[in-house]
Amino acid sequence: MNETAPRATARTWVGLAVLVLPMLLIAIDGVVLVFALADIAGDLRPTGTQQLWILDIYSLMLAGLLITMSSLGDRFGRRKVLLIGAVVFAIASVFGALSTAPWMLIASRALLGVAGATIMPGTLSLIRNMFLDRGQRRTAMAVWSAAGALGAAAGPIVGGWIIEVFSWHAVFLMNIPVMVLLLGLAPFLVPESKNPHPGRVDLPSIAFSLTGMISFVYGVKTFAEGKEPGIALITFFAGLALLVLFVRRQLRMPEPMINVRLFRVRAFTGAVTADLLSVFALVGALFALTQFLQIVAGLSVIESALWMLPQAAVSACAGFLAAALVKRIPTSTVVAAGGLVTAGGFAILLTITPATEPWVIAISLCLVGLGAGVGMTLTNDLIMSSVRPEQSGQAAAISETAYELGTAFGTAILGSVLLGFYRTGLVDAAPAGLSGGILESAKETLAAAVLYAKDLPGAMGAALYTAATESFTSALAWTGGIAALILLAVAIFAGGMLRGVSAQADLAEVEH
Repeated sequence: MNETAPRATARTWVGLAVLVLPMLLIAIDGVVLVFALADIAGDLRPTGTQQLWILDIYSLMLAGLLITMSSLGDRFGRRKVLLIGAVVFAIASVFGALSTAPWMLIASRALLGVAGATIMPGTLSLIRNMFLDRGQRRTAMAVWSAAGALGAAAGPIVGGWIIEVFSWHAVFLMNIPVMVLLLGLAPFLVPESKNPHPGRVDLPSIAFSLTGMISFVYGVKTFAEGKEPGIALITFFAGLALLVLFVRRQLRMPEPMINVRLFRVRAFTGAVTADLLSVFALVGALFALTQFLQIVAGLSVIESALWMLPQAAVSACAGFLAAALVKRIPTSTVVAAGGLVTAGGFAILLTITPATEPWVIAISLCLVGLGAGVGMTLTNDLIMSSVRPEQSGQAAAISETAYELGTAFGTAILGSVLLGFYRTGLVDAAPAGLSGGILESAKETLAAAVLYAKDLPGAMGAALYTAATESFTSALAWTGGIAALILLAVAIFAGGMLRGVSAQADLAEVEH
């Protein structure tokens, strides 16, 4: 197919730029609210539970609705559903900016999650239909991946500046111009596409996927917080059971919402699994690095973000490097090499101490960005090339769902590992004579330990500070080592699963 596929025009590439805009914004939006939470807490006075819902409801709605929204795009038109999502995103942003009570902000964040689930798979599936030539599509995927990397890195800088100059309300208002631009340009530059044979709307499938994913991810997040283990287990297994029912129903349907038989394709399964495990390792370890830079190294939010900015630049360029390398080197080799480079970046963390300079972290992150940028650009290309254009919504939904699950598990599992090592180290290193109440509170987070250390007198405060920062740094080193081992396994796995996969022909044509 690749030799005869029509090549993209200049108009198509401009259309890609339009599709990248919402992805850039959603990547920024995913991290910026964390830095606005202190101001929101002072203004709206939410309870601790409400604060968690303000942060978590977005990702819960996003994960739960990805499959449903991609299915609606396949049926009614991907561009049409994308534009509806942009309208909802803008309305939710206004509602968020005008919030005067915690429930209003939670509702707006939920609505933003609904809109995000509409936009994210839509961009990927539209790219699959706009770029039929495999080589051009791989470059388009590199642009799409670069937008996500730059958005995530720019989030703390943009958010910190907006909050400092304006207020937390402006964090929501920045979304509106981008969505207006998308609504104005997409109808002229992005062609409509849909599945000509989408099958019927299946309400039980929608119910199983929505409630199953929300329950599953909520269970993981609740377990990570460690406050309600009983509820966490119930929701986790309830979600798992509902997802099993969803899969069984899809296997019986002639035209399923999601073609789970795609996992019979070795390249597709290898790419999705590699993506999920890579995100799992990346999110879990990067979360700890931000705490190290801000609390142990004593940098401000914006200073920390600036030290992490080189990683975003390297990651953005890595996608284009991958597109060039795969023309001459087998896909499996390039993806495996990316995993090895990422593992090497995390292995550097095994050497860190509380006195480690930020530039060492920056080098580690650059290697992580290089390896992840190379590997995940190609795995995204493989996922979308595994299906015919009319089935692109299904592949996009699976790809985005793998990303969300990797994020949830990385935060929960590696976050719990980090906390476990930190608590064990702090108990062993805590100064003698420290009251049990203070020690228990200091064990919850590094930030709490540092606050108590500042309040305690003289030598006792200094000893607690040293014990806490050294314990956290040691825990970070262990977590980085675990992430390195996971990515080493990803490299070996990808090298085997993707062996012999063509970088030129569309896999859907080869497999079918």
